[in-house]
Amino acid sequence: MNPSANGWIKKLLDEVSKTTYAETETTLFYDRLKHAGFIYGSNIKVVLDIVKPFDFTEEERCKINLLLTFYFLYKKAGIKDDFVDSLITYYKSISDQKRSIFDELFGDKTPDSLLEKMIHKRIHIDDHFISKNFNYFLINALLFVDILGYQKFLKGEKHVKTYVTELESAIETIIFSVIDHKSKKTEYDQNLIKLFEGSLRYKNASLPSYNDAIAFISNPLERLYLIDLACMASWTDKVIDTEEQRFLDQLKQDLSLTDAIIERSIMDINNFYDEHKDEVAFLSSRNLAQSFYDNSSKIVTKLITRNSKRLIKELSESKEAMLLLTQSTQRNLTEEEQKKMQNQLLDIFKSIPSLAIFMLPGGMLLLPLFVKFIPKLLPSAFDDNRIED
Repeated sequence: MNPSANGWIKKLLDEVSKTTYAETETTLFYDRLKHAGFIYGSNIKVVLDIVKPFDFTEEERCKINLLLTFYFLYKKAGIKDDFVDSLITYYKSISDQKRSIFDELFGDKTPDSLLEKMIHKRIHIDDHFISKNFNYFLINALLFVDILGYQKFLKGEKHVKTYVTELESAIETIIFSVIDHKSKKTEYDQNLIKLFEGSLRYKNASLPSYNDAIAFISNPLERLYLIDLACMASWTDKVIDTEEQRFLDQLKQDLSLTDAIIERSIMDINNFYDEHKDEVAFLSSRNLAQSFYDNSSKIVTKLITRNSKRLIKELSESKEAMLLLTQSTQRNLTEEEQKKMQNQLLDIFKSIPSLAIFMLPGGMLLLPLFVKFIPKLLPSAFDDNRIED
């Protein structure tokens, strides 16, 4: 079974149909999924060692784990509809049709082939400019949001797209709170906080308050996932200090979790990072927040450089975007102006396929950096204060 070749989904489903992995208790399966690295965004192995040992790439393991988790929930739900059709329908239901990263794929006539392409595109953007660090932090670590949305979808609940959007916002609010509670913040921690503050996934969206975010988290898997993400955010400087521990204790109370769950989450991430520090590139970084910010900056720079001609063309047709970009080089934009800028940029991104990354969960975190760097890389007319070298 080769996840990089056509037909891998049908082959994988045939293989797992001969196993009893779907009989695993749900929280135990989540625990095994975490130890495989899926929850941390770095897939070290295949969950439960279901697939025979093979020299898979990290991306291939991610594909397998994502599909196996979807299929696990599908089997648990006892759904009679075809699994592949069900998953395609789910992804269509949560896609913003105006900006869907899957739009060009929906014409594929074969369900298996369509789903293979959708999963590939969901976890993989042009690797010429997306580093593993970025893929880890912003894309793959948020894939479990897709899983939680599918769980709602299988139960026949309405407004699944709204649920996914609000779940992302709740996660963002709480993770921002984790970072904000660091007693000693480095420059990079501050930059990371600014990125979270400026992040808006959908137009006219706003982040909920901490209490509203907590109130949104209700089912057991959401709680386990959130506390694991919180521990990841606390661990960015490779130590959980007193203030962070207090916040985790408060989070434990707010989510009605036990001490054992918090202790297990901290122990799991410590063990995972210690055990796999040589296999996961970003773990060699002195500071994960530094690694995140530095790599994000490089990615945005490359995105702008490679698409500069099309960006110039699109921006020149938007007087408001031009004005706001120019103003951003001279002063801080107001909250209302920032939202207008985001809306203008999202409209522009629709016409440039390479910028589909901004439509993915976590991709909106790069918008503040995009606004920061674009005046430096476009013609000097964008920046009245620039001094040319």
